[in-house]
Amino acid sequence: MKTIREIYRIGYGPSSSHTMGPRKASELFLERHPEAAAFEVTLYGSLAATGRGHLTDVAILDTLRPHAPVEIVWKPSVFLPFHPNGMTFRSKNSQGEVTDEWTVFSIGGGALAEEGKELDASPELYAMNSMTEILNWCERTGRSYWEYVQECEDSEIWNYLGEVWTVMRQAIERGLDQEGVLPGPLNLRRKASSYYIKAKGYKDSLKSRGLVFAYALAVSEENASGGRIVTAPTCGSCGVVPAVLYHLQRSRDFSDMRILRALATAGLVGNIVKQNASISGAEVGCQGEVGVACAMASAAASQLFGGSPAQIEYAAEMGLEHHLGMTCDPVCGLVQIPCIERNAYAAARALDANIYSAFTDGNHRVSFDKVVEVMKQTGHDLPSLYKETGEGGLAKDYEQM
Repeated sequence: MKTIREIYRIGYGPSSSHTMGPRKASELFLERHPEAAAFEVTLYGSLAATGRGHLTDVAILDTLRPHAPVEIVWKPSVFLPFHPNGMTFRSKNSQGEVTDEWTVFSIGGGALAEEGKELDASPELYAMNSMTEILNWCERTGRSYWEYVQECEDSEIWNYLGEVWTVMRQAIERGLDQEGVLPGPLNLRRKASSYYIKAKGYKDSLKSRGLVFAYALAVSEENASGGRIVTAPTCGSCGVVPAVLYHLQRSRDFSDMRILRALATAGLVGNIVKQNASISGAEVGCQGEVGVACAMASAAASQLFGGSPAQIEYAAEMGLEHHLGMTCDPVCGLVQIPCIERNAYAAARALDANIYSAFTDGNHRVSFDKVVEVMKQTGHDLPSLYKETGEGGLAKDYEQM
């Protein structure tokens, strides 16, 4: 497995696969062809189907258009074999002749790949690629998951996670202070600030749950409006992990260092799924985004409350298992309905997974690795209309932007 930095990418919403990835691809192609007189970009499959709602065209145009005219061609019914999020860049000379052509895929979490290989791939840092192997290592050595991260990553990982935590906190605090309507045709009002205010008026149990909702809504609403967030593991699921960790730090007074260790463990969980399955909604549905985020947050919460390695693994397993089969069906191609509510609900579910696992000794029948395997197969079995194309599920019968 590669560095957990690839799970936690700092950038701007609303989508890691549809916005961050295409923007990076545009930058790379522009670096190759600064002399081009014009560009043509063809978007395929899921990338084309919900690209307007995800601001894919805006990301591409903002990058290329200052240098030369850009034509975008939308082909939502054409799915390239390697991945649903395909795009082809063409550079042209002053006579309109194509001088170069490059097909690239946005594979989730802001990462790019050519067919068969990931671009700018960092070196393999982790010798163990499954939760079972790492759990056995923890039980054999007496160490925890975050210590395995520390052993595999470079010495700067804690500084990076510190920056990640700062950006996560800032997104929550900005989101709690914002009001008004989110961009797009749904005219969806922001809810984080009102949830936060209402939660303050309840007794402890309802107050706690309301605050977790508010924190998750705050980050997700910032993402939906193009704000600065951290993928965890994607933009569409970026509210879950910050909400859980922010709430626990404020309510239980956990130190920043303990929060960073929890982030390391959460990143390791996300990394295992990325390595062995997918975190792309276009490839496996929302189970690979919000489901994985819930597993990450469940593991982080369990660690903070002193869970054993087996209990942490169990919490992560429940967080993902109970999202199996979740479709990616964004209404009008926007990262708003049902994405924002799903972040809030998954944050609460992560806290419940921690409580449930804490009542056990960590022993259970279905391993986290088995659930990852099932998630991958389930995602491949889902029809394309349920995988970020905006054609099925909750998105059905809504016009695309």
